[in-house]
Amino acid sequence: MEIKKILFATDFSEGSKNALPYAVDLAGRYGAKLYFVHVIYDVAATTGWYVPHTSFDEIYLDMEKSAKAELAKTFIEEMRGVVDIEHIVIKGIPYEEIAKFSETNKVDLIVLATHGRTGLDRLLFGSTAEQVVRYAPCPVLSVRLPKHQD
Repeated sequence: MEIKKILFATDFSEGSKNALPYAVDLAGRYGAKLYFVHVIYDVAATTGWYVPHTSFDEIYLDMEKSAKAELAKTFIEEMRGVVDIEHIVIKGIPYEEIAKFSETNKVDLIVLATHGRTGLDRLLFGSTAEQVVRYAPCPVLSVRLPKHQD
């Protein structure tokens, strides 16, 4: 088995923080490139609502800027030792964009957290991890928050 490219999908949640060591460890063990990916949820694409583009474009530009800054500074300590990292921010429906990016970039493994949305969000939008497992072109390692922390 060869793993040359790993995609780590993050929503900056506690679950993502818990899943990151798996991606970092695997990247180190295999000498793999690590794509650190955040998808900005495109609400208009999901709902089909018409919203004037200027207002949404400005909001998305601001969100993208914030996400890029967050990717650059978040989990810095955990990322030490990984040589080949690329930070990516994409706008769209998370599971679709993760699957599309994985296929386009010939990713060998996706690592992501199973926890993110809860309650009404989960009911309306579903589980991103579930959808990624269903549509990804490669194996997916989904990491749960541990029930018991030492």
